[in-house]
Amino acid sequence: MPPFWFLRVIWSSLILGVVFWLIFDTAKLGQRQLVSFGGLLVYVILLFLFSKHPTKVRWRPVLGGIGLQFLLGLLILRTGPGLMAFQWLGKQVQTFLEHTDAGASFVFGENYTDHYLAFKYLPMLVFFTAVMYMLYYLGLMQWIIRKIGWLMLVTVGSSPIESVVAAGNIFIGYVSCNIKKQKNTKHLLKWTFFPETGIKKYDGFISFSISPTHLLTASVMSAPVSLAVAKLFWPETETPKTTVKDAMKMEIGDSRNLLEAISQGASASISLVAHIAVNLIAFLALLSFVNSALSWFGNMLDYPQLSFEIICSYIFMPFSFMMGVDWQDSFMVAKLIGYKTFFTEFVAYERLSKLVDLRKEAGPKFVDGVQQYMSIRSETIATYALCGFGSISSLGLAINTLTNIADFRRDDIAAVAGRALIAGTISSFIMGCIAGILSSTPVDINCHHIFENTFASGLPQNTTDVVSCCQSLLSSTVAVGPGEVIPGGYHSLSSLKTCCELLKPSTLNCTWIPDQL
Repeated sequence: MPPFWFLRVIWSSLILGVVFWLIFDTAKLGQRQLVSFGGLLVYVILLFLFSKHPTKVRWRPVLGGIGLQFLLGLLILRTGPGLMAFQWLGKQVQTFLEHTDAGASFVFGENYTDHYLAFKYLPMLVFFTAVMYMLYYLGLMQWIIRKIGWLMLVTVGSSPIESVVAAGNIFIGYVSCNIKKQKNTKHLLKWTFFPETGIKKYDGFISFSISPTHLLTASVMSAPVSLAVAKLFWPETETPKTTVKDAMKMEIGDSRNLLEAISQGASASISLVAHIAVNLIAFLALLSFVNSALSWFGNMLDYPQLSFEIICSYIFMPFSFMMGVDWQDSFMVAKLIGYKTFFTEFVAYERLSKLVDLRKEAGPKFVDGVQQYMSIRSETIATYALCGFGSISSLGLAINTLTNIADFRRDDIAAVAGRALIAGTISSFIMGCIAGILSSTPVDINCHHIFENTFASGLPQNTTDVVSCCQSLLSSTVAVGPGEVIPGGYHSLSSLKTCCELLKPSTLNCTWIPDQL
């Protein structure tokens, strides 16, 4: 074990390095990164002020967890090799999970994708759970969890059992590592109940228009921040009795062969699949009823557009803004956070994917005064802020799972549920802040604004942005015949004619474009 002064020098050097890096990076990329950093500090201060035992906080695991999360994000998002590696890994995981289609199409028929949630997403959970049981039987998953747990033990400074549970949560969530063997399980249960995210949740979102790289990165980054938030929001007051040797012991399972392990995994997913399905039905039906009631009440106040989404946009808007989201986009991100908190991540990511699709279509950003999509940076931050434990539905699943594992700790589980929900939500916000600090996404090109600003003064210069927008417009235009030309992306015929004259394309007869009435 290195001497104390040496560790202090190492940590001081790392903190100074991060501060100086942040100063120079902010000067290069703009002030939004600085807002994200300020939001990170605000969330840490809030966790400390409302901590269960603020005087008992050990700062090494807190700073170590956030620091390790930052270093992982820096390695993955801001270095070429790291980004390429996770892009490749994300595609491999996506390809692997798409093998679920073979079983789903056989059971539900060729048109199974018409019912995406029931016959596409839920079968992925069945397939993934079966594979996890298979890897547990072979002992491979225990080996991976032990190695990652040891890494967090020596870097973050968490207790052995906490490190193992955090490592397991990366892959499966709601880990029950040695839970039944622990005599003093209150803190372990409390921590297991706190923020988590698993690759199991990743598989249902890969078919959306959301970056698989960001989803996979968020799953990995969630482990150290979970430790930090748990240690800060509810620090332990007793000395952990579990040794490193005991924590690293993990049972293989009671399967007698590989085929039985796969079958047990598929059967074990039934309760998870049923829980997700019935909760989505119940919560979305409740959302429809609440919106109808709010609209009726709003009519009495001459505000018929009152809805659950609008209320959430005002409640969570400050939190989204502190993560570094543009002010204009913060209301849209706040709505997504509301969906995630009161319903599930699936609903939030489904709404986010629609916003991503609208941005890619390059349509007007505002229709009748209503914003249609966000910037790429805001989408990136939202992807991380929506990932992880922190919803009422997940809370119910966690209560049910942990109660079945350790029924004798039912009172302890109930006692930590409320704080677990708050901590899980703030943990996701901290991930959003880290993504905001490290995000270097390109500036969005809004072709509508470019056309409006450049075409008004006659034929513009063929700058890169103008040419790119014109090429996109011409490629999406439908030309039936003379006078029957439909420009793509909701652009005007005037913009189309100017682009046609600017680029002089051979694929489109510019004389077919009618004069705009």
